[in-house]
Amino acid sequence: MSPTRYVLAIDQGTTSSRAILFDSQARAVALARRDLKQHYPASGWVEHDPEDIWRDTLAAVREVIERSRAPIQDIAALGITNQRETTVIWERASGKPVSRAIVWQDRRTAPDCAALKAAGAEEPVRRKTGLLLDPYFSATKIAWILDHVPGARGRAERGELAFGTVDSFLLWRLTGGRVHATDVTNASRTLLYDIHAQRWDDELLALLRVPRALLPEVRDCSGVFGTADPALFGAALPIAGIAGDQQAALVGQACFAPGISRRPSSAKPASSPGWPSPLMAPVASCCSTPERPPSRPRIAC
Repeated sequence: MSPTRYVLAIDQGTTSSRAILFDSQARAVALARRDLKQHYPASGWVEHDPEDIWRDTLAAVREVIERSRAPIQDIAALGITNQRETTVIWERASGKPVSRAIVWQDRRTAPDCAALKAAGAEEPVRRKTGLLLDPYFSATKIAWILDHVPGARGRAERGELAFGTVDSFLLWRLTGGRVHATDVTNASRTLLYDIHAQRWDDELLALLRVPRALLPEVRDCSGVFGTADPALFGAALPIAGIAGDQQAALVGQACFAPGISRRPSSAKPASSPGWPSPLMAPVASCCSTPERPPSRPRIAC
């Protein structure tokens, strides 16, 4: 009789970091969770400490392996799903973040987005990315960090710094700095990725003042991104999948056909008086058909 094989899922969210071990029948065998500390340094600002994210994630994975008592050699792979848009910039040489992460809820770059809209930039951005010009997304957060952390912009242009959403940061740490990559679902939420050409776009990078040298390689969601450093968990576990949380939930709830959508149960933006917000309108359109338009904006893809 062959041994049971397992898949380990990392779910790094806005308010907590979780690890879940699933068996070959997709049954949850063990779960561990760590609450994530929130930082609010000014009105409309929301930050996370990337080191907290890393420590909490590492602790949750180790706990779930221990609690499950599954032999490490029977864990076939691990995957990552994550809060999207949240922006981390770190040193390539040391892996140390240059600042706290700016969370997707943060509104500090609203004046920058308003200036870009006034200059007529929103429509060309929307055509390439499917997104509106809004602080919700990563690009203006990246520019803010580069402009406010002393020396960061010059270091970024020299290739000394790396940017990533949380998935990319965790992948870097898990692989001991060997892999700087993300998947298409996370890349598509940065305002820098042409979803039609499937690549980082030089015009968007210039418009939003983001050096290309910062950016991770973009890969498909499903595939081996690298292997975890054996010192972390006792084996070189393959990291075989990454997807942003909303896209991962869409697939997890079997929403495969046009016209099917899902509604999130939490993670309301801190500054939004209503939910869903108008930001979701371009998102809703990609998960509906002309014959069955959505009755309201929905997070779906």
